[in-house]
Amino acid sequence: MSVAQAAWVLPGLPFRRTVPSFPSVRLPSPHGGLPVEVSLIGQLGHGAGNQLFVGVLARQRHHDKFQDELDEPSARIGDTDFQNGDATALYTFTVGANGHPFHRHAGHRVFTAVSGSGGTRLRFSTASDAEISRDPSRFIEALRCVEIPPDCLFTVRFGGGTWHQFTPLKERSGHPALFAVSCHTNELGGDLPDALRQQVLTNDATLHTLTELPPSSVAELLRRTPLDHRHIPTIALSLDEPAGTLQSALCNVVRRTLGRLRGYITSLGNSRGYWWSSELAAVTQTEAPAGSLLHHQLNDGPVHHEDHCLVSLVDPTLARLGATQLLTGLLEAFVQSPPMSVSFLMQLRNLLVRPLGLRTSPLGCPVSSLLAPPGPSLYAGRFPVREQASDAHDAHSQVVLGANDRHLLFRSCVGVAVTGDRIDFTLGTRVRCANPFGHIYMALIERVHRRYIAPTLLRQAIEHLRTGNRPG
Repeated sequence: MSVAQAAWVLPGLPFRRTVPSFPSVRLPSPHGGLPVEVSLIGQLGHGAGNQLFVGVLARQRHHDKFQDELDEPSARIGDTDFQNGDATALYTFTVGANGHPFHRHAGHRVFTAVSGSGGTRLRFSTASDAEISRDPSRFIEALRCVEIPPDCLFTVRFGGGTWHQFTPLKERSGHPALFAVSCHTNELGGDLPDALRQQVLTNDATLHTLTELPPSSVAELLRRTPLDHRHIPTIALSLDEPAGTLQSALCNVVRRTLGRLRGYITSLGNSRGYWWSSELAAVTQTEAPAGSLLHHQLNDGPVHHEDHCLVSLVDPTLARLGATQLLTGLLEAFVQSPPMSVSFLMQLRNLLVRPLGLRTSPLGCPVSSLLAPPGPSLYAGRFPVREQASDAHDAHSQVVLGANDRHLLFRSCVGVAVTGDRIDFTLGTRVRCANPFGHIYMALIERVHRRYIAPTLLRQAIEHLRTGNRPG
């Protein structure tokens, strides 16, 4: 049975209670501001916190709005849009194994986070500026802590002016504290200096320029007075097992161990991301147009398979390049940027047919002959083709690719037609089976070729063009 608990841990006075829903804590502000609210949402798999931290940190570092200051690497992934009345901004941030310094923000904060595999300690001080000015020790006296178990999803909300610091549960444990996605519901909130307000209005502010460190008197006090959480009022939230029990301690040991392993494995892997556009997903299966060179291929005998796919888009910038340059770029993309999924399928196919002595290629069959040695006919002076045709106005350009193998012959026609701002990209294939094995082979791959390989090759090549990879 799942157990949700919230426990006050005070020197000599522990108190524990079971709650029916999300374990939560609400720390009221003694000065009438917004309270600090922390809610534990769920616990992830063993070691997941470190794994997610390592992956997010790697991707965050490659973001064009990445900042690495105050031991809190961050990236603004969503800008304000004041012209349309939107004052919100969205950030990711991470806090590593050393924690980060106490600080505060003028505006209130709301974020969702995942704790590292060693757990997280959240410290908050609600001491006012007037109290700190009279006696800096009030900063420490006003401290409250919230402890989050390892590998947990949780939420935090607090008002502007709340001093806070996030660290791992155990110092020098080597485990990160957390990573989070923070929504600033009003980037202009609070008493911002005029210069900083102007930065916000021009979208030049960062998480760190919106951060204020404690005054020097408090900083010096904290330097001379290491914080001992045993003497700070603390609330420990937990799921599945009560905090402070042997069961909890054993579970945390397992999570820390697996966290190190999963974090290390993630650091060795791929930190890239991928996206897919539905705009280019609408590949139309059609008949070859009247002027296609495909109509003249393999006409001296039977044709056992034929498919033709079309992608149309309106792009004035691309259209101005003309059909010849666009087709050159398309052929470049087939060679330089093949879809990983198609390449994997080709590797598997090559492994299976190599013992049979069949032709192998890393590229998908429709365009695999682009890797053949140069022949008598070259398109754009470098691509081996069987035939090519372009019109005088550079509105239409097409090439025929293909090869003869022991089991089949294939011909593919790649074409580009420009009409005003509209561009039609086409890829069609004809196949003649040379023997019974060729018929069996085509029966096995015909569906995946028609519905996946050819459309995916064409989409990927077009996207390669659209993202600025123009032919040189």
